[in-house]
Amino acid sequence: MGSFLKGTLFLMFVIFISKCLGFIYRMQFMRIAGEEAVGLYMTAYPTFIFFISLIQLGIPIAISKLIAEYFAKRKVEHVSTIMKTAIKISAISIILFSPFVYFIIPYIAKVLLHNENLIFTLYISLFTIPIVVFSSLIKAYLQGLAKIAPTAWAQLLEQLVRIGLIVVLLPYFIYESPAVTAAAAMGITAIGEIFSLIFLAYFYKRSSKTFKKGNSSGSFAKPIFNIALPSAGSKLFGTFTWFLEPIIFLKALTVSGLAAGAATTLYGIISGVHIPLLLFPAFIPAALAIVLIPAVSSAMASSNYTLVNKRVTHSLRLSSLIGCLAASVFFLHGDELTMLLFHLEENRGYMKILAPIFYFYYIQSPLHSILQAIDEAQAAMMNSIYGGIGKLFILFFLASQPSIQEKGAIIAIGFGVLITSFLHIASIKQQKKINVGFRFFFLPYCIFIITCIVLPLFTKGIPIIASCFVTIGFVILLLFITKQIRINDFQYIRSIFSRS
Repeated sequence: MGSFLKGTLFLMFVIFISKCLGFIYRMQFMRIAGEEAVGLYMTAYPTFIFFISLIQLGIPIAISKLIAEYFAKRKVEHVSTIMKTAIKISAISIILFSPFVYFIIPYIAKVLLHNENLIFTLYISLFTIPIVVFSSLIKAYLQGLAKIAPTAWAQLLEQLVRIGLIVVLLPYFIYESPAVTAAAAMGITAIGEIFSLIFLAYFYKRSSKTFKKGNSSGSFAKPIFNIALPSAGSKLFGTFTWFLEPIIFLKALTVSGLAAGAATTLYGIISGVHIPLLLFPAFIPAALAIVLIPAVSSAMASSNYTLVNKRVTHSLRLSSLIGCLAASVFFLHGDELTMLLFHLEENRGYMKILAPIFYFYYIQSPLHSILQAIDEAQAAMMNSIYGGIGKLFILFFLASQPSIQEKGAIIAIGFGVLITSFLHIASIKQQKKINVGFRFFFLPYCIFIITCIVLPLFTKGIPIIASCFVTIGFVILLLFITKQIRINDFQYIRSIFSRS
């Protein structure tokens, strides 16, 4: 348990630094490129992610899970063979799908997204996909071996490269059209991925030498696909609904009377400013989600259900506490923070709608990883499907209403989060060998509600930064009083790092 928590804490620290750098990147991007170019980039980005999921086929999740299981069973001779098989499958997938993606890009830009200015950006994203695919394979390989540090440092390096290039190179493109600026930003994303791949390839080459002496017979394509395809179905549908999100968003807003260009800019502000700000604290659940698949898989492979429950319990409790803190801060101060950090001209009030719902997003990624680790990938996939369908249906219905427009779209985005998270909880509750109680979610959410009601009475007139710290302190105090945070939690963490 100590190595699991130590790896998680280290990954949290590095992802936190990476998130901070990513935040700086977004702020610089918004300030340098302007709202229209950011709108084009953010409208193209879900299509880019969907293409990656289509070509990846869920292989990285399968690699992480299989290598962790074989390593736990001391069958290390299979590790290099699994990786070689995965590389071959991914290369074939790239060759098969890339021509299809290339020819469909103009149709997506002109017909579905109603903006031919997106074509160049989408073409550049296509040439970035193979880099992302092979980087993901190496990350999964290292995570399966519980080597978390290289993957975390690679992400940090990528962010540093992107920040440097966005400050140095992007200003040369802003004098062109917003379409050229958006395409240049996608090119900068590609360069950052190249640096990350080179860094990861070095660690992969060094690590793979350990397993060259082993002999492994047979093909691992079947066990890879047995795990990958259900996982791919879940991820593919999730990214497909994200791919459809800007399409339906733009269509619904034009139906309600908004111009297509204004709708694109508005989508860029929501998806490029408000959502990233909400996702900033998710570096902790994200770190947990990464290490949970190999950690829980190895414990399940050893039939150590006590360890499985410990890891699941600690992960969900921590994610819930982060959700409570984040939701409280963003509900009370989120709209002011977006104006301060991103120089937005008006307070749109979006954060007050999203914050109470996004509490459940912070527990969603660990829940999803737990389901995959206990061989319930199909349940995770179906939960994502139901959440995605519900989000898209409500999105078009509400956003097309002239009286609410984009606020209806924001409610729909939150609706999808709620459906998926609650279905994940229900799926895990059905597992008799995993004991998860609702108290992990109920009490912190009650504390969030109390904070949002009580604290505004005492923070009027206080500067925004000071108000945020007051809110955080008040929430932590309530968490201590209700014993959601305990002194022995800190003693346990200290004991882990004091061990030799």
